[in-house]
Amino acid sequence: MTAVADRVVGIIARQARVAPEAVRLEASLQELGLDSLGLVEAIFAIEEALDIQIPFNANAPEASPFDTSTIAAIIDAVEALVAATRR
Repeated sequence: MTAVADRVVGIIARQARVAPEAVRLEASLQELGLDSLGLVEAIFAIEEALDIQIPFNANAPEASPFDTSTIAAIIDAVEALVAATRR
């Protein structure tokens, strides 16, 4: 995993109160026990840790361009945002 992926997994693991090793890339946030509030808190923590802005609408997450369907999708989206800010 990349450094960004490790940080994202670590943040999600803390929010879900599980060990990072327990976070499977194909898992959904719901499978880890995170509800919509947990998702928003994880997004805020990721933004702060990586100094990025995630385009996310907490009132309509299904309409957001930021894919939160799986941990892998979140990592991919965050890595793309990090790469875009470094250009």
